Amino acid sequence: MKGDRVEIVVDAGDTTRTYEVVASRAGRRVETAVRRGVVEVSEVTRSGSVVRTARFMATRVLALVEQPVPREDTSERIGRPLREDPES
Repeated sequence: MKGDRVEIVVDAGDTTRTYEVVASRAGRRVETAVRRGVVEVSEVTRSGSVVRTARFMATRVLALVEQPVPREDTSERIGRPLREDPES
């Protein structure tokens, strides 16, 4: 969903670097995968097309933090139960 983001902290020798991949438009999401020693973070559309990809060597990745956007709870938004209790 728009606003989902993943932070990647990478060892860059004597310092660390932080990268972010953000779902920048509505209907996009961020997916992570670890394959053959490579961490891959991609922004993907609804249809599954990859918009952008960031790849890092798994041995250099110190932290991978997924930060989803808080979702609305539909039951609180309406303010009443979805179905009335039949016994009352």
